[in-house]
Amino acid sequence: MAINDTKITIPCTETSPDTDLDSDSSMSQRAQWLRAAILGANDGLVSTASLMMGVGAVKSDSKAMLLSGFAGLIAGACSMAIGEFVSVSSQLDAELAQLKRDQRADEADRAGLPSPIQAAVASALAFATGAMVPLLAAGFIVNYKIRVVAVAVAATMALLFFGCLGAALGRAPVVRAAARVVAGGWAAMGLTFGLMKLFGTAGL
Repeated sequence: MAINDTKITIPCTETSPDTDLDSDSSMSQRAQWLRAAILGANDGLVSTASLMMGVGAVKSDSKAMLLSGFAGLIAGACSMAIGEFVSVSSQLDAELAQLKRDQRADEADRAGLPSPIQAAVASALAFATGAMVPLLAAGFIVNYKIRVVAVAVAATMALLFFGCLGAALGRAPVVRAAARVVAGGWAAMGLTFGLMKLFGTAGL
């Protein structure tokens, strides 16, 4: 009686542990970049909106309010870019020195190193994106009171969006994180507006 020795080979479809680790690392890096971008946009939003609210507290002129906001956008974006460039350059120098000590300076190792220019551009763009929100909200409104309210409302909506998005990326409680971001933005805008109103009233 003949015996059938034929064996059926089933292709292995499992993903190797190294592939899973690479995928997880790539996703983690993208999430970190997104969180950094959200933080930069939130910084641009809060600082520019607060600056515009502060100027609006002492001047009802729409031109002064818009110019102050635009100046804040440029100054803040430049500051963020320079700070990020210096910080990432220092990190790059440290990592290159470590590679030299380990005698591992091939192209594969260099490809994974941070780029100071890329980080600087991304930081500046993120800040400018957030700063554009109050500028666009106030750009076409002539009435003083409506303009101030529009800036506050637009900033609040953007803060809520950034808070929810940041919480989702960080897998944190969305409601609590968003409330914390909105409360912080309100505090900054309210404090700036109140102090400038006080100084303006006192004639300082």
